Amino acid sequence: MRAGVLSKSEIIEFLKKNFISTWVPNCELGRIHSLREPIAKRREREGKNFDTTHPLAQAIIKGWKTGAKKGSPVDCFVISPDFELMGRQLVNDLREDSESRGLQTDAYYFTFLKESLEGKQPGLGNIILTSEHPSQKVLDTFRTPICGHHDYTIVVIDTRAFENGGTLTIDIELGRGDSDGSFYLINGDTEFPTIEGIPREDLLASAWSESGETGQIKHRFDQGQLFKLGVIGQDWDKEEVFVNAFQARISVEENQNGNTKK
Repeated sequence: MRAGVLSKSEIIEFLKKNFISTWVPNCELGRIHSLREPIAKRREREGKNFDTTHPLAQAIIKGWKTGAKKGSPVDCFVISPDFELMGRQLVNDLREDSESRGLQTDAYYFTFLKESLEGKQPGLGNIILTSEHPSQKVLDTFRTPICGHHDYTIVVIDTRAFENGGTLTIDIELGRGDSDGSFYLINGDTEFPTIEGIPREDLLASAWSESGETGQIKHRFDQGQLFKLGVIGQDWDKEEVFVNAFQARISVEENQNGNTKK
């Protein structure tokens, strides 16, 4: 980071003007399992405690579980003065994410910082589609319900740039894990229920795919808005939790003067 995006004077000045920068080692918050016991013994020996219940620590821990589930040596979080997550960027994904937006890494990171301050929540599950970049890919995991609790993997899809509307297409590929997958599309201001099924009036579209197979969701909308894609495993065996991976190519074919732009 120091030799890359954080070496750019424009980014450094923007950080100084708009942020209070700090860092916390992942191991201090218990993310690295193999170091938990040695660190606990060191704290006991030194008589020092690390308060993981502090709102800042809790915001970071929440950030680990938000958006993409894969890890990275460094996670960049933007956190509000009220300790709310505003943005997340994995260093391991910086180059790939930059290329998906057609930007150099420094320009993309600068955009990440600005979009965080604008409330667009980059990296927190949001996919932002525009006429210039109408397609993005998501790679994530999902699991089967735990004790009847529906723990959806949620992707927020921002199509607000398409003022004339369009057709949202989600092409799905499932991994070869032990669970089939159910995919549900709802409006952005609707919440996924954690116990009951999704009410029919809230459901815009859905798809189901077997492990290793593909599927597709299509939804036509008249005006750009936020959508939520919820993914959950099929609850075939209530005694055991199964996990699988999925990749989704999410794209919009824009309406042009009332017609779909080809």
